[in-house]
Amino acid sequence: MIKNLQSISIIFLGVCILLGSWFISQSLGNESNVSPTSEEKYRYEFISANEQNVILFDKKTGNYWRKYIEPNEGPTNWAEQESPVTTSE
Repeated sequence: MIKNLQSISIIFLGVCILLGSWFISQSLGNESNVSPTSEEKYRYEFISANEQNVILFDKKTGNYWRKYIEPNEGPTNWAEQESPVTTSE
């Protein structure tokens, strides 16, 4: 009885591994459905303002993030800033 249970368990484990591998390969093969549109492709712009900081600009929302790159001076994290360009709604 124990040998039969062990054999059944090994076969079940093998089937689970094969099915899991097949599901993963199918999900990786569908990457063509996730391609960005032409508007989203060039949504962000990386701007080097000067030697001390860089700016990441979001063209869709008008927000931008600035990061100081000078070592040991200023914040080292990205900080969201108010956009100087405002739209009237």
